[in-house]
Amino acid sequence: MNVSRIRRYLRNGTATQLMVFDAIARVGSFTRAAEELHMAQPTVSAHVKKLGESVGLPLFEQIGKRVYPTEAGRRLQATCREVFDAFARLEESLGELRGLRGGRLQLAVSTTGKYFAPRLLAAFHQRHPGIEISLHIHNRRALLERFAANEDDLYVFANPPQDDAVIQRIRSNPMVVFAHADHPLAGHARIPFERLAREPFLAREHGSGTRMIAEREFARRGLAPDVRMELSTNEAIKQAILAGLGISILSRHTLGLDVDPRRLAILDVEGFPLECGWYFAYPVGKQVGAPARAFMEFVRVDSGALFVEQAADTA
Repeated sequence: MNVSRIRRYLRNGTATQLMVFDAIARVGSFTRAAEELHMAQPTVSAHVKKLGESVGLPLFEQIGKRVYPTEAGRRLQATCREVFDAFARLEESLGELRGLRGGRLQLAVSTTGKYFAPRLLAAFHQRHPGIEISLHIHNRRALLERFAANEDDLYVFANPPQDDAVIQRIRSNPMVVFAHADHPLAGHARIPFERLAREPFLAREHGSGTRMIAEREFARRGLAPDVRMELSTNEAIKQAILAGLGISILSRHTLGLDVDPRRLAILDVEGFPLECGWYFAYPVGKQVGAPARAFMEFVRVDSGALFVEQAADTA
């Protein structure tokens, strides 16, 4: 490699300058970038000034209160991503050589996944304490956006994308009908779904994987839910159920944890529980790093007992 061709970029702490530049380009503000990087704003400005001197062209222009990359800045931003990805791949490959004594795993999961992902990651970390782990929890729409942008190492979906995705089933994710413990249908056996469809229904927001599963089941039976209220989290739906506002179809694993299960009932409805699943997913063509591959293998082989404990905790 002819190092002389890129020597100007290898002086004056260029890696830090690129990190600062990329943060400003993403958030559109020197101040917000400084907050994100835990740096003083004058330090951020100095890094960008030095990088601009190395490049020999202006990197940003200010319009109103926001800064935008110039044409040179946009080209540099694209190169930043390539450089950072190359360093990430290097670290992952070195992690393999170190026997997974290092490296990083960034996992993004659906909102339902938060009921089991921390436990799995804790057990995995005990086995590989040198791996740096981060967990991001999002609704399905935000998770799909992160997936499309390839922002994480691995994703967990209850309703995974079908296009341009590599999918691996993790475990069963049974969907059941929740109601208040005092609901008139509580304790009844083999409740016809047609009877259930007449009850006020509490739905997740449009685009939610949980809502998609529920609507698919109603549509399969030629029915439509009587949606009384739309809520953006499973916790909000549970509180609405406890307030007597209606029923809902949710993952079995949302029961308990932070709500007394004695105040909730699982209705015995024909065709339930719906046997759905949780899935690992990552974009087609992604070079999955050693920590992510090790975590998938750990979940496949060794996580059964943890899921049994989860079910016991939520019973």
